[in-house]
Amino acid sequence: MVNKKNRDSFIKVRMDERNPKWPSAIKRQEPLYERKNEIRSYFMRDFNRILHCTAYRRLKHKTQVFFAARNDHICTRIEHVTHVASISYTIAQYLGLNTELTNAIAIGHDIGHAPFGHAGETFLKKIVKKNIGETFWHEKNSLRFLDKIETLADTNNNQLNLNLTYAVRDGVILHCGEVNETVILPRKSPDNLNHIFEPNQLSPYTWEGCIVKIADKISYLGRDIEDAVRLRILSQGKLRELKKILNEIANIEIRKLNNTVLMHDFICDLCHSSDPIEGIKFSKKYLNFIQSLTIYNYTNIYNHPRLQRYKIYASLVINTINNTLEGFFGGKETLKILDKQKNIYPVLINAFINWLQKYSDTRDLFPNSNFKNKILYKMHDKNNYLQAIIDFISCMTDQYAIRVYNELTSF
Repeated sequence: MVNKKNRDSFIKVRMDERNPKWPSAIKRQEPLYERKNEIRSYFMRDFNRILHCTAYRRLKHKTQVFFAARNDHICTRIEHVTHVASISYTIAQYLGLNTELTNAIAIGHDIGHAPFGHAGETFLKKIVKKNIGETFWHEKNSLRFLDKIETLADTNNNQLNLNLTYAVRDGVILHCGEVNETVILPRKSPDNLNHIFEPNQLSPYTWEGCIVKIADKISYLGRDIEDAVRLRILSQGKLRELKKILNEIANIEIRKLNNTVLMHDFICDLCHSSDPIEGIKFSKKYLNFIQSLTIYNYTNIYNHPRLQRYKIYASLVINTINNTLEGFFGGKETLKILDKQKNIYPVLINAFINWLQKYSDTRDLFPNSNFKNKILYKMHDKNNYLQAIIDFISCMTDQYAIRVYNELTSF
């Protein structure tokens, strides 16, 4: 018999018209154009807007753990995002929460990841601190991309910013799964998201955001082990060590180190352990399980010598691109300076000029442009120019960054 404990137990707090938070949750920064025959909900519309943006497409060539893998079956960022969406949907559907909201948050949560995964994020963080004196972290950058960078054409073919609902934006910037809270509960107030200055500063505003936050953790632990085995990062001895650790610490019998089994067990335990009074949580046994699995992965996978060697290369790629573009700043003459480099570095320079034309005040030079999105950079301001470089690099895929680096180091 199927255990129906806690089935639909969150239905009274789901994010819908009956929820007191609803007006804040569906609020957009600006009015969004409407079609006469629109049939989608607020959050389904957000889901579609993220799905069709270019940053989402690039996730298929961005690192999850293993950089620029040549093996087609190694997890990339887009597969991870799909796993998070699937896990979030399963949990939300069972508990009675809004699955359209979890789907929208889930597919948008890693839009702002840099090339080369968390290593690339670390390199960009150092550059931003040195050049601009600010911080860089992928959750914040994901919100920046969804709010200011990504665009879609409206019914008049004008490129406009995505303009997503507050609940989706909130879930994206507060999705950090690199934490070990015993319980997750949503906060009460719709705080200003631009006043969030570090990962995990607040809890998400919605229960659905809390679900995505914990689904992020569930999605990658087992999948990273699968990839490590496929790439021979983990020996049979290390796998025996893992089984022993889990049996001793978590008292859980692992039938097979299979990601679908691990995710299923995590999901079921979470659904049976959570309630609207005490919050989203695992049982003590499974909390120990996930904590011990995290420690094992960091020790034997994420800090493996093969990954450390590649980080040196990835750092060289990102810093070379950044330093090259920095050297072309000339205030209002910057576009002319860049234009002279087209024949030398056509891949990099043409793409960066196109970026500046879309997002800087040089757009005024192209009066027939259909770009109606927010202008982000004033070309006379060096800090603005340095921010443009950061945004440009952070949007790159692993393969594109390597292609640019090869162009810069070839004659």
